Amino acid sequence: MNQPILQALLNALRHHESVVLLSVTHGEGRYADAVGRHCLLWSDPARGVVGDLGLGELADQVYADARQALAARQHRHLRYRDAEGSVQIFAEVQAQPPHLLIVGAGHIAVPLAAMGKLCDFQVTVLDDRPQYAHPARFPTADQVIAGPFRPELRKLREQGMLDEHTYIVLVTRGHQHDVDCLVEVLDDPLAYIGMIGSQRRIRAVFQLLESEQGIPPEKFDRVYAPIGLDIGAQTPAEIAVCIMAEIINVMRGGPAVSLSEQIRRERQQRRERLTART
Repeated sequence: MNQPILQALLNALRHHESVVLLSVTHGEGRYADAVGRHCLLWSDPARGVVGDLGLGELADQVYADARQALAARQHRHLRYRDAEGSVQIFAEVQAQPPHLLIVGAGHIAVPLAAMGKLCDFQVTVLDDRPQYAHPARFPTADQVIAGPFRPELRKLREQGMLDEHTYIVLVTRGHQHDVDCLVEVLDDPLAYIGMIGSQRRIRAVFQLLESEQGIPPEKFDRVYAPIGLDIGAQTPAEIAVCIMAEIINVMRGGPAVSLSEQIRRERQQRRERLTART
């Protein structure tokens, strides 16, 4: 691996950027001379490529397949054959850690931020109260933001931090703030949206948003509210445990049943009844 590729890889790791390192491991015919070549690329094609695999017109297809591996966060062996020969390439994915975004810096956020870091998440905490959104309260968090909720969420979106690797937890000091933030992020391609609240309040909120803002009810199927797994949690630390457990369950495809499942089933059954009448 040459120095520019190595330096770009080290910079990407230092800045928690997701990249994929391509290495030609086998080649025959036209591609025999490419063995041992490397290159590095990002998910955004605009970032370009560092290095050259020497594959000519095949390179674009290789890059596209490598970006798919990066999106899936999985190493892959890529194999190609055409009239000029065959080549094998190993795509080594260096994925950024999952991102835990805690909206609300109150009593639940403190243990949750610490647990998120213990579980190797990149942790961001956001609140509109500077006295709560302070690095001293969240010494292990990667970023603590003090500012108005929705404008700050838009800034994070512009920075590419509301993506499919982001797990967002809405635990603000007031339910209206949670709902405002939910509306703001509902269409983002997030891995997880969790919102605190009782079943009665969650039912009322979803029905209100459906009737007054015309939000299709199926959009709420991806929202984990009430948030967490049912472990009988009572204290802030215990509630943080049940939230973190649900996030890991979603991330790993675990079998645990969420507290939100009952409301989700009720909404789906209601839609089925309405469809049956029409």
